[in-house]
Amino acid sequence: MMKTNNDCAGTVCNSELFSFPPVKKRQVQASFDGGEVTSDAGLLALRQVDRKLGLTRKLARVLPDPRDPDRIEHPLLTLVRQRVYGLCLGYEDLNDQNTLRADPAWQTAAERDEPLASSPTLCRWENRANRSVAWGEDRAAGRLGFLPLANAAVV
Repeated sequence: MMKTNNDCAGTVCNSELFSFPPVKKRQVQASFDGGEVTSDAGLLALRQVDRKLGLTRKLARVLPDPRDPDRIEHPLLTLVRQRVYGLCLGYEDLNDQNTLRADPAWQTAAERDEPLASSPTLCRWENRANRSVAWGEDRAAGRLGFLPLANAAVV
């Protein structure tokens, strides 16, 4: 949805305001007039595609989570979203996650209103995976209709 904001100062200004679905109590809008700025605004568009396809939600359902439910600070779905979105935006390693975890756009995309997982937390989560988990995910991904993902899950 696009709205026009005529309160723009200057001689030539693009005052288009783009609204996204809210996350918790956070209103999400994109504009070009400053305010809280992120370098990863494409993340919000990626999140909209993910909401439509349900990729990260389906993936989180088939991944094993042996953690003690009483001690979980970052739900599995949040970890999956943080990692998948990071890969999609070119953050192939985890070095930048300590900074990105506090970015409001990243928190919004993960449907959280607090800091996301740190680099060490994501690293521990990734390192739990082994070959048998990967093979299990391969079969589960096929059952969920992710055949391209299932064929590329184990290299």
